[in-house]
Amino acid sequence: MYYWSGQEFAPVARYTNSLIKLVPTEWGPPTFEIDGIKMLPTAKVSPYEDAQRKVGLIRPRGKAILDTCGGLGYFAGWCLQGRAASVLSFEKNPDVIWLRSLNPWSPQAQDSAAHGNSSGSGLTLVRGDVANEVASLPDRTFDAVLHDPPRFGIAGELYSQVFYDHLARVLRPRGVLFHYTGTPNKLTSGRDVPQEVANRLRQAGFSTEMEGDGVLGVRR
Repeated sequence: MYYWSGQEFAPVARYTNSLIKLVPTEWGPPTFEIDGIKMLPTAKVSPYEDAQRKVGLIRPRGKAILDTCGGLGYFAGWCLQGRAASVLSFEKNPDVIWLRSLNPWSPQAQDSAAHGNSSGSGLTLVRGDVANEVASLPDRTFDAVLHDPPRFGIAGELYSQVFYDHLARVLRPRGVLFHYTGTPNKLTSGRDVPQEVANRLRQAGFSTEMEGDGVLGVRR
């Protein structure tokens, strides 16, 4: 994919620590890749429609929502369309934030280094690592959480008991969590990551059930 830089058409790609680029799909809305690995499902469904289905699981209307790993912002965009009261979204990679600034399917929000600075749309985008930032979020602040981390091998800290305990802490009682896990092949990896996630979430205080390619939890 290309964009007009003001002088020429240039690839929507950057290389800082990794090669990150916006990639077209047959569905219209793009995905993005980090070092050649697609970050969103595209094989059987549009990544945009996939986000719509997952956001529907938490019923965003009127809710304060924590979006842990913002990516291209598809979760946040559907939350806003579903009339969420507010969305606090974290994205640690400035190159990904740059991608979403050029993607017409991404909701626009102010790139903020501090909480509380938003575009007026109900969406606050914080450039920061949620694995660190979550500890500073107040107790019982959110009605729902959307957690779409990179795979376990890349970001194991976002699958840790410590992190899940914080998610439980910042959720109000009966708050809802959808955690994307993907469907890794346990025959080749030797691990059942979705079940491990469900076990840790239950230990953190959630009731859980498997839901498609993730885990749906309710804060007890």
